[in-house]
Amino acid sequence: MSNPLVVFDCDGTLVDSQHNICAAMVRAFEDVKLPPPDRPAILSAVGLSLPVAMARLLPDADRDFHDHLAERYKLAFHTLRREHAVSEPLYPGMADLVHDLDAAGWLLGVATGKSDRGLNLCLTHHGIIDRFVTLQTADRHPSKPHPAMLHTAMAEAGATPQSTVMIGDTSFDIDMGLAAGVRTIGVAWGYHPPHELVAAGAHAVAMDSLDLRGHIGAP
Repeated sequence: MSNPLVVFDCDGTLVDSQHNICAAMVRAFEDVKLPPPDRPAILSAVGLSLPVAMARLLPDADRDFHDHLAERYKLAFHTLRREHAVSEPLYPGMADLVHDLDAAGWLLGVATGKSDRGLNLCLTHHGIIDRFVTLQTADRHPSKPHPAMLHTAMAEAGATPQSTVMIGDTSFDIDMGLAAGVRTIGVAWGYHPPHELVAAGAHAVAMDSLDLRGHIGAP
């Protein structure tokens, strides 16, 4: 029997990083002398790989410019880190949920639009990186909703689609989970509203971490 695997998205699911994301995006657009998108537009693109997010925010620009803007975003985020202006608090109850799942023998993973470096810094800061057996990022995969991150996570964990659940706050997470054939659970505290998660086909939407435990079947 395959090991049960729970794969979390990071931004908007495990941690609330919207302040950093919006601040870096504003700086990136200002660096290229363009008016920045408004906050709802920025948050609607969270979870996508950076060039894909830039294409969503600036659809009339060409691919090279999207790549250039993505690099400006990375530079802006690194600057925020140097300025000690990055805050990525865990959502209430998520640290305990990760700990309890791990202690009960569940395998844990992350599938995120973050970079390897950004994810490692975030999980290390919160002291939970050792709980995860597989970490998949935009550095090594096509953007969500392509299922490559989940396929690799399952391969590394020795899990099957039938024994895997994907948890995320955006329709991109739900679409990715469905494309990989796994159970999908949306969370209501992130960056896409619950009705979008339901419309995308989420098997359930959790209102808080306690509700999420019940949907997972966690201890």
